[in-house]
Amino acid sequence: MERETEPVESTQETQCCIVGAGPAGAVLGLLLARAGVPVILLESHPDFDRDFRGDTVHPSTLELLDQLGLASRLHQLPHGKVRTMHLRTGNRCVTLADLGRLKTPFPYVMTLPQSKLLELLASEAQRFANFKLLMRANVQRLVESEGRVHGVRYRDGDNRWHEVRAPLTIAADGRFSKLRHLAGIQSESTAPPMDVVWFRLPRKANDPGESAELYVGGGHFAVLLDRGEEWQIGYVILKGSFAALRGEGINALRSGLGDLVPWLADRVDRLQDWQQVAVLNVESSLVKCWHKPGLLLIGDAAHVMSPVGGVGINVAVQDAVEAANVLTEPLQRGAVTEADLARVQQKRMFAVKIVQRMQRFLQNRIASPGLTGTFKLPWWLRLVTSVPGLRNLPARLLAFGPRRVRLSEPAPAR
Repeated sequence: MERETEPVESTQETQCCIVGAGPAGAVLGLLLARAGVPVILLESHPDFDRDFRGDTVHPSTLELLDQLGLASRLHQLPHGKVRTMHLRTGNRCVTLADLGRLKTPFPYVMTLPQSKLLELLASEAQRFANFKLLMRANVQRLVESEGRVHGVRYRDGDNRWHEVRAPLTIAADGRFSKLRHLAGIQSESTAPPMDVVWFRLPRKANDPGESAELYVGGGHFAVLLDRGEEWQIGYVILKGSFAALRGEGINALRSGLGDLVPWLADRVDRLQDWQQVAVLNVESSLVKCWHKPGLLLIGDAAHVMSPVGGVGINVAVQDAVEAANVLTEPLQRGAVTEADLARVQQKRMFAVKIVQRMQRFLQNRIASPGLTGTFKLPWWLRLVTSVPGLRNLPARLLAFGPRRVRLSEPAPAR
């Protein structure tokens, strides 16, 4: 039961309350608003600018943005492109994925700050009178009665309480989802054998271009993503070992990277202190049931993805697209059932499980051996990347996941 201990400054009503303005929440809010569904989107932060978030936009998401008429606007922003992915170990180089072979208008992964993508989505959604975005809205409680969620209560930037009432509440509030916790929904976690130290270094004209470079060797593993004028670098370490690395001093990070990627040795001294890096505690988790009456979890709130392949944004966006496909018409009618919510999960669960299994496989077969100094180029990797009938498979999975998800244009609301 809801508690009535604090005075509420205001109560608003809408058809759908979305908590969390990350990729999943922002995309779903826009799609529902386009279809005439009243939406309130709540975001706890004052802006979208948080560094070292997922900064990759895959072809699946670019195709959606193109369908919405936003792809050209996104491409006008400074960005990088990743067309190929290479694995380098010793003197061997294997092309893991060549997106140029794909049948898509966008045969590349775009790299740009996630904040720019979110700002574009929010700006487009705010063109619709039935959409409202509230920043500094820190959701603290669910509004519940008779076993059903009827909305949320949140504190604003001045610590005042407000309430949003809605037939449907969407939890899109990330891996540490407050709504998931409030609803008493548990997730099952695995502990991948690694964490990632993220930072950036300048990119020079003669560096590899429009590529993602994976370097494995000597007990080290690093991923380099072309961001135009910079490399975004993920220096992979054994889980829980960052304190030991930091204890060795910043020079240990510089020397380890310079040994692994010799052509970066001329600029590793740009790393001067630990404030220039961010540490991602890598985890993977999955919620068995994404819903309860009046509440649906999507994105990281329902499943936390490993950073392998950088597909987290795009899996979350696909959740949002399928949620829009399933829920728009019931929301227009004002009659969303739990069967509708279960259908969203049913459409997405298989693909999420397949992606997580692939990520675990690659972590166990490449990342873990790479960090323990036992990595050898697997025979199956050489086979998949060299046989004509198989070599396009990694690129398709990277670009679109196990199944291509497309937006169904619903009938306009009456």
